[in-house]
Amino acid sequence: MAGIGFELRRILKRDNLSSLIGAYGLASIISSGPWVLSVLGVMLIGIISINLSVPEREIIQFLVSVTYLMAISLTLSGLFQHVFTRWVADRLYEKRKLLILPNLMGVLWFSTLLALACGLPAALFLLPGTSVVYKLLMLANFVVLCNLWPVTIFLSGMKSYTLIVALFAVSYFTAIVASILLAKYGLEGLLGGLLTGHGLLLFSFLFTIIRQYPSDAPMGFDFTRRAQIFPALIATGLLFNAAVWADKFIFWFHPDTSQHVIGTLRASVIYDLPIFLAYLAIIPGMAVFLVRMETDFSEAYDRFYSAVRQGDTLARINSFRDEMVRVARNGIYEICKVQSFTVIILFLWADELLSAIGISTLYLPLFYIDLVSVSMQLILLAIQNVLFYLDARNINVSLCVIFFVSNIVLTLLTIELGASFYGYGYAGATLLSSVIGLAMLSRKFDRLEYETFMLQGR
Repeated sequence: MAGIGFELRRILKRDNLSSLIGAYGLASIISSGPWVLSVLGVMLIGIISINLSVPEREIIQFLVSVTYLMAISLTLSGLFQHVFTRWVADRLYEKRKLLILPNLMGVLWFSTLLALACGLPAALFLLPGTSVVYKLLMLANFVVLCNLWPVTIFLSGMKSYTLIVALFAVSYFTAIVASILLAKYGLEGLLGGLLTGHGLLLFSFLFTIIRQYPSDAPMGFDFTRRAQIFPALIATGLLFNAAVWADKFIFWFHPDTSQHVIGTLRASVIYDLPIFLAYLAIIPGMAVFLVRMETDFSEAYDRFYSAVRQGDTLARINSFRDEMVRVARNGIYEICKVQSFTVIILFLWADELLSAIGISTLYLPLFYIDLVSVSMQLILLAIQNVLFYLDARNINVSLCVIFFVSNIVLTLLTIELGASFYGYGYAGATLLSSVIGLAMLSRKFDRLEYETFMLQGR
């Protein structure tokens, strides 16, 4: 996230209200803009298709199919996201920029093979009763998405933020237009339109990255060297994404909470809509997270470790350490404060909000608990971000395991308890993981000087 941090610090140096608004506005666009645009793009395809006489059943099948594509591709690509991000950061620190593009191509090669190895059997055996064209389009979209997510890790190192968001907007606008033109072909036409947009987005990003990180080598696999690979980061990327989607998959496939949609794909009407709306509520918290973690904490972190590397006095090192702890604590507190305010506002206006968008107010209880749940997940994300800075890889793996296992166990338990308890499993998992994460982070800070100097001596 270094590139984002530099740009945010540049804006904040103006030290006025407009710079503050500009920094948080930029952070909101960077952290949530692409995600919001993608969600709105897919939803608009569904809404417009209704007016084009596409059967409602096929529109539902399209939306559910896309949800599965997103969920599984995000989880699978988690194998590469953290570990390759760390590899890129290390190479930039070593000023070996020419290695980045060839190794990105190597990652995409691995990602494509893995996507095909997982997606092809799934298309053949898990989508019975569907057309060959549907299966091929699902597989093609899956491969493109599995390649798209690793490519996005480069967004943090670029400063053309307006261009990046514009590419998302142009690509999903293209997807909408293509879907309209292909709507006469029904479900397959909608998936074809989406593939057009995602393909344009992937190749646009690759073109931007090639200009930013030029290299003569066509492909490299330096990132596969054992000495440069951190298995804990692979586990963290996979487990965190799996944990986020675990409760959704349980609701999708539990017979009491789901309905068949297409092939073996199922959906949960009672659960999907509230959780989707709740995730939109973390946009303010995400902006604060990005600004505070990538400006204040990043600067405090650099001061502390620069003092350690340069052999500064113990008094100054302790002072920088205390400042870093204070900044981390204040950053997490500010995220909690802003997100709590957002949740309170939505609690007060939830009835009117759901009514305005045509959703039954019977969803209110589940919407309330989902608002709290996603806010706790954001706090967990902030804790893990600090732990990543401190290179506490094993602690992050432990938190992901706790999040994953507790989400599965508590979600299954709440389903057995009945509809009034739906959503509390996810809430309990995020709360448990966040509380344990705070305790582990506190202990890490208490031992920071000892561990830092012990590592220096190795």
